[in-house]
Amino acid sequence: MKKTFLLILLPLVGLNFNSFAQGDLIISPSRVVFDGKKQTEELNLVNNGKDTAIYTISFVQKVMKEDGSFENIEKPDSGQNFADIYLRVFPRIIKLAPGEPQVIKIQYDRRKDMMAGEYRSHLYFRAEKNNTPIGLDKAAVDPTKLIVQLEPVYGITIPVIIRSGIVTATSTISNVKMLNLQDTIQNLHFIINRVGNASLFGDIEIEFTPKLGKPYSVGEMNGVGVYTNINKRIMVVKLNNKSGKKLQNGKLKVQYISRKDNKQVILSQSEIEIN
Repeated sequence: MKKTFLLILLPLVGLNFNSFAQGDLIISPSRVVFDGKKQTEELNLVNNGKDTAIYTISFVQKVMKEDGSFENIEKPDSGQNFADIYLRVFPRIIKLAPGEPQVIKIQYDRRKDMMAGEYRSHLYFRAEKNNTPIGLDKAAVDPTKLIVQLEPVYGITIPVIIRSGIVTATSTISNVKMLNLQDTIQNLHFIINRVGNASLFGDIEIEFTPKLGKPYSVGEMNGVGVYTNINKRIMVVKLNNKSGKKLQNGKLKVQYISRKDNKQVILSQSEIEIN
C-alpha cells in the first residue's frame, strides 16, 4: 500500500501599513486610492528573504468589523461596492530572487455608468509553497499510514479604493473613557463615528496635559481606517506614560489625523478630564 500525504494549507493574511512586510515580501505603498483623474498606480515589491519566492496576485473581498478586524465575503455588505471589476493588475505571477525588486501596475478602467460612491477590493499576494513534504525519512515512514503535514500559506492584502463622482465623509470621536487595568497600565477607549459615502483613513494621536505642566504624547496608532460598510469603529489604545506613573490630574486629548501630500488635517478630536 502506498503512503498518502495530506497537505493542509493554513492561510495567514496580513493587514496594511504605509510600507508593509510579511513573509519576507515588502510592498509599497500599502494602500491605493484612485480619485480624480488618476488611472494607474505602481506598487514596488521587494523579496527581503533568503530564498527565491513565487507570489500569485489576485483580488479578494473583505468586510470590516467595528473592532477593525476583517472577514472575507462573496457579496457586498451594506454600503459597500466591489472595485475589482474596474481594475486590471499585471503581472499576476511574480518570481523574486533574494533582494530582487519588482514593479507591478494597477490600471483603473473608468466607466461613465459608474454611480457616485466608493468602491473597494483588496489585492492579495499569496506566497506559493513547495507542496512536497520536506524532511521525511522515507525509510522510517510506515507506508500504510496517512501522513498529515501542516504548512502555512503566507499572504498580504492591501486595499484598492476607487472614488467615483462626489464622495464625502466626516467623523466625530465619542464615548471617550479611561480604563485602568493596573496602577501603571491604562487604556483609552473611544469610538470613531463616520458619516458619508467615503471611508476614512488616518492616524490616532493621544496627548496628555497635566494641570501643572506641558502637554506630551502618551499614545498613537497609525493607519486606522473606517470603511464604508460600518458607521463606527471601536478603538482601544494602550497609553504609554514615560514617567512610569499613572496618568491623573490633567486632560487627555485624542485626535484622528489624515496625512496626505505632506499635509495634515484633523478629521476629529475629543478631550476628557481625568482625576
